[in-house]
Amino acid sequence: MMVLEGKSVFGGIAIGPIGLFEKGEDQVKRYSVEDTEKEKRRFEEAKDTAKAQLAGLYEKALKEVGEANAMIFDVHQMMLDDLDYVESIVNMIETQKINAEFAVASTGDNFSQMFAAMDDAYMKERAADVRDISNRVIRILQGKVAGGIAGDEPVILVAEDLAPSETVQLDKSLVLSFVTKHGSTNSHTAILARTMNIPALIGVDYPSDVEGKMAVVDGFEGKIYVEPDEKTLEHYKNLQAEEENKKKLLQELKGKETVTTDGRKVNLYANIGGVGDVADVLVNDAGGIGLFRSEFLYLGKDTFPTEEEQFKAYKTVAENMAGRKVIIRTLDIGADKKADYFNLGEEENPAMGYRAIRICLQEPEVFKTQLRAIYRASHYGSISIMFPMVISVKEVHRIKEIVKEVKSELEQHGIPYGPVELGIMIETPAAVMISDLLAKEVDFFSIGTNDLTQYTLAIDRQNPKLDDFYDSHHEAILRMIRMVVENGHKENCWVGICGELGADTTLTKAFVEMGIDELSVTPSMVLKVREAVRNI
Repeated sequence: MMVLEGKSVFGGIAIGPIGLFEKGEDQVKRYSVEDTEKEKRRFEEAKDTAKAQLAGLYEKALKEVGEANAMIFDVHQMMLDDLDYVESIVNMIETQKINAEFAVASTGDNFSQMFAAMDDAYMKERAADVRDISNRVIRILQGKVAGGIAGDEPVILVAEDLAPSETVQLDKSLVLSFVTKHGSTNSHTAILARTMNIPALIGVDYPSDVEGKMAVVDGFEGKIYVEPDEKTLEHYKNLQAEEENKKKLLQELKGKETVTTDGRKVNLYANIGGVGDVADVLVNDAGGIGLFRSEFLYLGKDTFPTEEEQFKAYKTVAENMAGRKVIIRTLDIGADKKADYFNLGEEENPAMGYRAIRICLQEPEVFKTQLRAIYRASHYGSISIMFPMVISVKEVHRIKEIVKEVKSELEQHGIPYGPVELGIMIETPAAVMISDLLAKEVDFFSIGTNDLTQYTLAIDRQNPKLDDFYDSHHEAILRMIRMVVENGHKENCWVGICGELGADTTLTKAFVEMGIDELSVTPSMVLKVREAVRNI
């Protein structure tokens, strides 16, 4: 038995085989071949396999996210059969006597550059599609999985590190636990692990030969037992059963109000990253969605999501929530959440760089596309919007001007929309200090305690060396939350918390005493927080 130690990101017990996360990003090498006919057959077989995969993805997406979002996989199948594309690959294999992988990579690069140079916006978008289908064929030729989990058995997923865009693309049903060598307990990937309600460890220096071995992850103690002995395995099976029993007891709180013993009601909502998380919100009986992280509609893609794609996602969530509040945070890209097609470039201090509302105000068409989609979806449910990283009244005025333009455009085209509350996230000391002025401009505040802690304490929450200094219970943070609540209430602006601190049941009583109106937490924490409120 091998015992490895790390830092816990989320508690819990996981038992199962270890699976290594495959990046699938190795450089394609060129080499000469003698049998070009054999190489052409390899390409044709890989192309057919890719088409079969895409057909499967189309059917899966059709069920999960609707026809508009699924169409991309249909388009990719057609592109794989494009005569110019296929003939270019076959011609390179024949004339240059090179391997199929290199022929596909070269053709993909050539076609991608050709599309990118075109004036037509639609054709420009096809550049990313060509890269995607070419990479898929190359991975098949190389015998690799497409960045993720090989096989269909649930595993303890072990990786060097996981970017948010990689995490969001994983088949969640196949992940028992996250174990990474690098990363921070306060990173967005750590937050996603907590959202998924699975044990997760970081800072685990695992050997390269662990794949396939049986293991136990102890998310409470921050340990992973590789090939545990019978006594250890039995102990953790019992502990796992106890945890399941505790969860069952919490189920008795379903359908009950989130109210203190003396009658003070708190709105208890859930945070989500996409349409697929709504089921967890409903299963855990949250009163609404307090944070829909819309950036995950942008991550893991090669191009901007269209208005129609976004509309379908927001509409689906609104309809599924059946009149309960859904608060959508506008695009919060940047820092550790990156998508290549934004062309953000490298920054020395990305956490304080070009991100979130700053991008939206500099790229108004990207912003307006999202706002149109949200307002259109508001006709189908109770939707509110909140804007991240706001630091000035001037920014709020500009946001409201753009919102007015969007509503006017919809009215001109006879497109209906519902009443939409506008709010801002309080994530910086600047926003806290002028919260009395900001409260006059908006309907609500939502305090993002993760970034507020980072900026207040001058601690990069992505830096694992600083985990011991990162103190979300710091008196400065608690005083700031109190100040925001007081300033908000003076202007009839309700105040919630959507950061990780909202789920910290050691602070629930303090938040209720401060007058917090709403707490939005990961779905798995809803019933635990309800229990804490009902005991106050």
